[in-house]
Amino acid sequence: MNIKPYLREIQYLREQVVTKDEYPFNISALKGFQSLEFHQDVTFIVGENGAGKSTLIEAIALCLGLGAEGGTKNVQFSTHDNISGLSSYLKLIRGYKMPDDYYFLRAESFYNVATYMEQTNYLKGYGGSPHLRSHGEAFLAVLTKKLQGRGLYIFDEPEAALSPNRQMTALAAIDNLVKKRSQLIIATHSPILLSYPNSVIYMLDDDGIRKTSYEQTPHYQITKGFLNDYERMLDILLDR
Repeated sequence: MNIKPYLREIQYLREQVVTKDEYPFNISALKGFQSLEFHQDVTFIVGENGAGKSTLIEAIALCLGLGAEGGTKNVQFSTHDNISGLSSYLKLIRGYKMPDDYYFLRAESFYNVATYMEQTNYLKGYGGSPHLRSHGEAFLAVLTKKLQGRGLYIFDEPEAALSPNRQMTALAAIDNLVKKRSQLIIATHSPILLSYPNSVIYMLDDDGIRKTSYEQTPHYQITKGFLNDYERMLDILLDR
């Protein structure tokens, strides 16, 4: 029996926003944004730096009761007062079944979460302190050990600490979580992760938010173009 999606949709209550000319409401991609429907397995959110994908993924996590810096719902702390107000204007449309597990893996603040877990001595599922292994291995420990399945998992640039080879390991871990009836929402720059089959990809740019195919993402096109003719690309980039 299919019990997903846990999260069906988010709706943006834009008409309630008073300060539309201030961050994050002035982000170009959000100006025409009304709602997003999520795939029951994997939804990707992509875009250039500054397009708003991390802001959006943070807001989704906050609406779910997760802390802004990541971790489980029990990890509630903040090292910086820089949370955007977007989450106050999002409405969640949930499925009929609640997930058994939640986790927010946020690359830029994972070190802070690891420190918090070490300080509280609550390292169950991490295989020991994440600080006792490389950043990339700690990320993979979350994907392969901490996350148990039947969960709703929010990832923000999980590839940040991973080599291309380890990104393929992460891709297999994502598939394993899907097979364990999990739903994942992932902001990423990785063309390797984006290749996950039967996923939905949303592109954020100055024109708004729209669905796109894997082959139409800049991540795929630029990477393929560079690797297929890297010498010519170097000549252009380095003005040789």
